[in-house]
Amino acid sequence: MRVLVWGENHHDKHDERTQRLYPDTMHGTIAAGLRRLLPDAAVETATLDDPEHGLAEERLAETDVLFWWGHVRHDAVDDAVVERVHRHVLGGMGLVVLHSGHFSKIFIRLMGTTCSLRWRQADDRELVWTVAPTHPIAVGVPHPIVIGSQEMYGEFFDVPAPDELVFVSSFTGGEVFRSGMTFSRGHGRIFYFSPGDQDYPVYHQPEIQRVLANAAVWAGQDRPRTVPRLAMHRAGEFDTPREWDGEVLS
Repeated sequence: MRVLVWGENHHDKHDERTQRLYPDTMHGTIAAGLRRLLPDAAVETATLDDPEHGLAEERLAETDVLFWWGHVRHDAVDDAVVERVHRHVLGGMGLVVLHSGHFSKIFIRLMGTTCSLRWRQADDRELVWTVAPTHPIAVGVPHPIVIGSQEMYGEFFDVPAPDELVFVSSFTGGEVFRSGMTFSRGHGRIFYFSPGDQDYPVYHQPEIQRVLANAAVWAGQDRPRTVPRLAMHRAGEFDTPREWDGEVLS
């Protein structure tokens, strides 16, 4: 499995608190957890500052699962790169969107909604409850995951109804949030997971790392990267798609 962890890398460079919590950067910490739990996987990182944001065509073609963490610089992601990632997801590349990546261009594009939500940053305790215990992403995950301090995300979360709801979170203030959801788009599998913020050491927690490793295995697919397309079939030619040439068939 080939996994690429993409990080905005803004707080990692400019915020002292983030630097103290994540001396190896957030994307580096996420990648290290994946390497520990998935020793046979090839795990690399990329950032917004890299040429083409580290998401060139050749690199995406070699990526089975892309992790995405962004926060304050969503608008800085080039639209051509978003289009490229979108095409690869439709073709079968897995995508795991983390925390504030809900407002990323690529997630909004794939969901087709505003992806807006409620939030509060006040050191809330978050409990991540498993509501689909037989789902592959929930294997080996405690019920609940206890996060001592975290940013609150609350409903209403403006996304389409998920294919599967895996986790629901509750917070100190009484709010609840659909914190772990799966979607399919084209041939690609998408998992959104909300726990994890630049001001809290959430990505160091072994339980969170287990969720992310499970998500990588679930989202990756051993199949050719092909985007669904319009194809004409003559009657009886079940396995012979043709490009439509304007011919009218009676």
